[in-house]
Amino acid sequence: MANRFSRAVTAIHRLPKALHPFLLTQLFCSQVKYAKTSKIKLYHVSNHQVKLGVNNVKRVQNHIGGVHAIAAALLAESASGIVFGMNVPDNKLPLLKSMNIEYQRRMQGNLTAIATINDQQIAEIENNEKGSFFIHIEITDESGEQPIVCKMDWAWVTKKK
Repeated sequence: MANRFSRAVTAIHRLPKALHPFLLTQLFCSQVKYAKTSKIKLYHVSNHQVKLGVNNVKRVQNHIGGVHAIAAALLAESASGIVFGMNVPDNKLPLLKSMNIEYQRRMQGNLTAIATINDQQIAEIENNEKGSFFIHIEITDESGEQPIVCKMDWAWVTKKK
């Protein structure tokens, strides 16, 4: 089921592939101002999977030179929110119910996040007035390891008229 955001993503996908990351990032950051502040970059957006990242630069670093815990949490929330939002019809409101983030070890270098949902979850959104489910996000750093483990509980309700 298409919504306003997914229609904009579809329009971007019709353009040359080299433009996709820049235009997807601009689209997202026009709606989520804090993502722009943190310089989150979108690499891939579809109804089933989103891939985005944040570079380990001064504006997002902690006191030991790694990506700050809150910047990593923003990355996870953004990835899960985008893939969820791609599937929420315009007449329903997406809501983040909870975040579960376990910091396993120090983050090394840039971070990449991939959030995925399946056809069953998409059908739940389409067929129910309200509900919720967890979205798992895989975040890796430049070492290829997962420094944090995340899952977000996203819900939807029908908008009031």
